[in-house]
Amino acid sequence: MPSEVRHLVDRGQAYPLVRLSGVLDGATTTPVRSALLDVLAAQPEAMVVDVTGLRLAEPDAIQVLREVLDETRDWPGSHLALCGTPDVTAWRPTGWPVWPDASGAFAALGAPDSAEHRIAVDLEPVTGAARRAREVITEACGRWDRPDVAGNACIVATEMVNNVVAHVRTPMSLLLALHGETMDVAVRDFSPALPRYGGPVAPTAYGGRGLLLIGTVAEQWGHLALDGGKVVWARLGTAGRKAPTPRPGMIDPARG
Repeated sequence: MPSEVRHLVDRGQAYPLVRLSGVLDGATTTPVRSALLDVLAAQPEAMVVDVTGLRLAEPDAIQVLREVLDETRDWPGSHLALCGTPDVTAWRPTGWPVWPDASGAFAALGAPDSAEHRIAVDLEPVTGAARRAREVITEACGRWDRPDVAGNACIVATEMVNNVVAHVRTPMSLLLALHGETMDVAVRDFSPALPRYGGPVAPTAYGGRGLLLIGTVAEQWGHLALDGGKVVWARLGTAGRKAPTPRPGMIDPARG
């Protein structure tokens, strides 16, 4: 009988709690990755994964958790924790903090920041979607006392949203999050096609400068590939643009 891993997401906690059960082996790493990235795509401040009901059939299979950690290290930057195993040593290669039980993990994570610093708005791929995104950003930056990033955030969101409207044509979600001195702007859509930089654009060309504009105003930018979709994200700050460091899940800006 083929192995299987089931997952149950409990959103009634301070942070999403994902309970995994079944057999983790080479055949089940892909659905585990997909399930965890789908939760992280909503940009929670933290995520706890309970492996009480998970049997590790192949030791190397836990590397899928290391991959999830690496893919999301830049965005959404969520704190990740494992719990539900008395043998913490076996799970340490994942790079995740490991706790014997969920209560210990939640206690270590502490109370979440204000939910007001995270916004998700659903948009349809229609004319006016980018304008609505700019309205949401302007209002949020005013409420968060961050008018300094409003202009660049609007530039980034306009390019991301217009790309979905013009090319992807699926419903999308605009995601905003404030992290101290930086702000994340992201758009999730339901097309697996990943953003690519096609090279320099002629001065007389109409359009085609979206990724160039995002790369100009963002400290970092990249994408997170999901089953049946993706998230394209950018991180904005006020200290001046820093040279992006490519990581898993982030396209090298020099190549697209």
